[in-house]
Amino acid sequence: MSFNSFSFILIYFPIVLILWHGLNRLQKWKLADCSLIAASLVLYGFFSTKFVLILLFSCLINYGISRLIISGGDKLSGFIHIAGIIFNVILLGYFKYTNFFISNISAITGKDIPEINIMLPVGISFYVFSQIAFITDIKREKCNKIKDTEKLGNVDIFEYLFYIAYFPKIVQGPIALPYEIISQIRDRGRRQLKAENFRRGMELFVIGLSKKVLLGDNLSKIADHGFKYTYYMDTLTGALVLISYAFQLYFDFSGYCDMAEGVSLMLGIELPQNFNSPYKAVSVRNIWQRWHMTLTRFFVRYVYIPLGGSRKGKVRTALNVIIIFTLSGLWHGAGWTYICWGLIMGVMVVWDDLGIMAVKGDEKKNYLLRQKPLVLIPKKLGQILTFVMFLISLIFFRSQNMTYAIQFFKQLAIPTWPGFMYKTSSMLDISENYLAITAINMYAKQYTNIIYLISWIILLVISILVINSKNAHEIVEKKNNTKRHLIFLVLIFIWSFISLSQVSTFIYFQF
Repeated sequence: MSFNSFSFILIYFPIVLILWHGLNRLQKWKLADCSLIAASLVLYGFFSTKFVLILLFSCLINYGISRLIISGGDKLSGFIHIAGIIFNVILLGYFKYTNFFISNISAITGKDIPEINIMLPVGISFYVFSQIAFITDIKREKCNKIKDTEKLGNVDIFEYLFYIAYFPKIVQGPIALPYEIISQIRDRGRRQLKAENFRRGMELFVIGLSKKVLLGDNLSKIADHGFKYTYYMDTLTGALVLISYAFQLYFDFSGYCDMAEGVSLMLGIELPQNFNSPYKAVSVRNIWQRWHMTLTRFFVRYVYIPLGGSRKGKVRTALNVIIIFTLSGLWHGAGWTYICWGLIMGVMVVWDDLGIMAVKGDEKKNYLLRQKPLVLIPKKLGQILTFVMFLISLIFFRSQNMTYAIQFFKQLAIPTWPGFMYKTSSMLDISENYLAITAINMYAKQYTNIIYLISWIILLVISILVINSKNAHEIVEKKNNTKRHLIFLVLIFIWSFISLSQVSTFIYFQF
């Protein structure tokens, strides 16, 4: 069950809200927790009951590991912690990477090794990372190496299940740190139904829903068709398809993040911000301070720093950056295209860190090679160059395989014009075009393709305007209570709600 579905909006979430706030008002704290855990498992079970069993199995094992870490001596705790990380990596690796390794072994050896029929549990990458964070923070708390935990050592099984299975974050993030959720569970004051939280939550949900349904879903039709028929793509169409995919990715992920934060706020629990206008970034490093912020934080906190961070010299710092971005690529998908994408991102971030070129206003940063950047460029130029570099990397991220990725580059590099743009734009056979297309078909059928093409261009222009305007957080925090603002929210909600019949799933479900 997705947030952008009739069943979630009309049935599931209203019931969850009534149960949660009703039980908390009666001060049945533990019963309220159990109701939300059960509701989370029910929502997750809509994908598959087998997924629920895998989730519960991993939760019981990891909770048991955390108890052993607490009760054991220093050496034993360290061994158990490492064993726990290995268990989680194996769990994730089995479901997500087994067939990837089998196919590569087959290619290397020349033997036809059959792949295993494995169904990837939705959101497993997110909850496995959350469990690694929990047992690692337990170990650090035991060694008194961190102060931002909320006494994780005395977390009971219900609090742990709440943290892992909490439905606004389990299938697509954010990857919240243990204390960020558990401290709020323990704060009875946060369980009160507050009008301000409800207002902010509803606004975030409506804005996120509209971005996902009205922009992301429609752009996905263009992107999916374009990348499917890469070999037929002409140069201009290929460029527009790539931009459309970049916008689809933006609206799909930012829309989900807004909805997840909105749903959680209405329940009185704040999720960490995971998305902050990344296409306004002035460097590739800056993108990852804005895009999937909690994933970047996870890799920095649990991989980059343990590897030595920036403390072991310039070469090691650059290598550590490339390692975490390669892992990030592999986390996003089991394929060489994702690994290449991660490597490209890592190399680009290292390039930013070298200090050869920088944006005005960022020249005071500590660079790897120089104290001051060699070349300073205007902020706007930095944003454009950053977006173009990110666009190029997305060819690997979205292509079916390396062959298709290389072909996409060829299609962009060698100017062609076979007229595939009309075929691609015709994918926008959407309800918003119904009246115009019906009229054109009746009186001037030869112009039908023009209508689709104009619709595509309008969709891209609207996307650019939305991306360059204030993001959902900035709009909500402004506390705009004017009639115009309220009417706008109502209209986009009604429009989005009517359009729910043609929704697509979230991109990040596959990760």
